[in-house]
Amino acid sequence: MAVEVVEKFESRLVTTGSSPSVELRYVIRGTNDDVEARNALVAFSPATYDPWGSGWFYLPRETVSVQPVGDLLWEGVVRYGPFTPTDESTFAFDTGGGTQHITQSKQTIAKYPAGTAPDFKGAIGVTNDSVEGVDITVPVYHFSETHYLPDTTVTPAYRLTIFQLTGRVNVGAFKGFNAGEVLFLGASGARRGYGDWEITFRFAASPNVSNLTIGDITGIDKKGWEYLWVRYADSEDQTAKALVKKPLAVYIERVYDDGDLSLLGIG
Repeated sequence: MAVEVVEKFESRLVTTGSSPSVELRYVIRGTNDDVEARNALVAFSPATYDPWGSGWFYLPRETVSVQPVGDLLWEGVVRYGPFTPTDESTFAFDTGGGTQHITQSKQTIAKYPAGTAPDFKGAIGVTNDSVEGVDITVPVYHFSETHYLPDTTVTPAYRLTIFQLTGRVNVGAFKGFNAGEVLFLGASGARRGYGDWEITFRFAASPNVSNLTIGDITGIDKKGWEYLWVRYADSEDQTAKALVKKPLAVYIERVYDDGDLSLLGIG
């Protein structure tokens, strides 16, 4: 018995707006096999649908579902929805910041008792043996970009490039940021049903700083993802007549490798 597919009268539920969609409803007769019913529905229903009849914009077939309603009888629903075309992209960001442990303040606002409290030159949480510091929120700009790339671009070599660049800092200007400010956190992706790839790239940006002053040490420059730490030494505060910890030296450490993020090919 041949399988018959007929569109129902209560079909063509159209939703317009920013996310347009269409549902076509069908009756499928002549089989009790769900796979056969679904295959017949796919073969009969159009691959794309123009809800406006303009011939300019077509929604792709998104989902196909079948449900038994009787012997040799099924109800089928085909849904059409919007999709992001190949070579398009979407963006997201947040400025929630990151946490950093610091041992040095930007400025000591006050110390009490005035005139007798030791001057630690901005060191925070000084004890007899160490400088404990404090955790603070620092500017970190997290952003992600989802790109829809053709299958010819997402080769094994390209996927290897993404892997090798993960955890690296931009060696040159990237996305409006200076060299040293963007850390590539990695990417995740999958091939879509339209034959292209949906890949989300994740980044974090931290600003470069220059001409910092820590204690009596001036002219300190640090790139965004370099690590700064301070070596303290005992010193005598003549005014307070006390032994204090004060910055003796400042070190800037490179803890991430550089990478050419332009090789990601996303602008």
